[in-house]
Amino acid sequence: LNFADLMGRQGLYDRLPPPPVCPGMECAGTVRALGDGVRDRQVGDKVMVLARSGLWQEVVNVPASQTFPMPEGMSFEEAAALLVNYITAYMILFDFGNLRPNQSVLIHMAAGGVGTAAIQLCKTVENVTIFGTASASKHDSLKESGVAHPIDYRTMDYAEEVRKISPKGVDIVLDPLGGSDTSKAFNLLKPMGKLITYGVANLLTGQKKNLMAMAKTWWNQFSITALQLLHQNKAVCGYHLGYMDEEAELIRSVVAKLVNLYSQGKIKPKIDSVWPFDQVAEAMRQMQEKKNVGKVILVPEAPKEESKKAEN
Repeated sequence: LNFADLMGRQGLYDRLPPPPVCPGMECAGTVRALGDGVRDRQVGDKVMVLARSGLWQEVVNVPASQTFPMPEGMSFEEAAALLVNYITAYMILFDFGNLRPNQSVLIHMAAGGVGTAAIQLCKTVENVTIFGTASASKHDSLKESGVAHPIDYRTMDYAEEVRKISPKGVDIVLDPLGGSDTSKAFNLLKPMGKLITYGVANLLTGQKKNLMAMAKTWWNQFSITALQLLHQNKAVCGYHLGYMDEEAELIRSVVAKLVNLYSQGKIKPKIDSVWPFDQVAEAMRQMQEKKNVGKVILVPEAPKEESKKAEN
């Protein structure tokens, strides 16, 4: 599951085809059959798949170019959890953010899929200080994973907390929130700092579409002119993996780097929970209520241990 799936369910994700539609942007599985002319895959290959939608199924038919061989030792659950979040985190931090040693990063929704990936990728660079927002119950887990300063956004003003520790602010802010939080992020940047906005999570406030939240988010949406940027010595970048459809070579090169990092033991997808297809509503609620630490995974059938428990 990805946050975009939750937004798609409420009609808020513009890259999802009109209903009836099967969601699902990433999956993992075994190649059963090949189309004519496919030379670089074999029946039996274990692959990860990236698509705009349609992957919450037992059998999927995708272009070979949207498949990536799974590295040795990786589970299907990890493979299903890798592509969307780690490609996003990698390109935000390194291609846009130009993350370097001794810098500082603010990661919102730090216990979620992109947040977890970003923390692990920050740890591949020397002496990066990580600030991460998440509810208090997730702070121990964040500290273990390498967040120096977890901040409870529900009870504290995270901008004030960052300034207490780093009066000048931070070098990079990852912004999946949108609305007024983008303005706060921009103001938290040091000179030569970079804000990368990659989502509008503030649109989602519950199980159903909230028109007030939508209006408030758009009303408060951050806006700046090129001349203002020039005076500020800061950068604002926008990232949306859903619009990278045509950039196959670019994506392939990022995946190759991620597979290499996985093989070196430097990154490892964190799985929060695994749900069978028939419990998709509960799986989505787990994310919607921000209970997950790491990735929420769907499988066609209940994991074997659970099936045995149910039989007993």
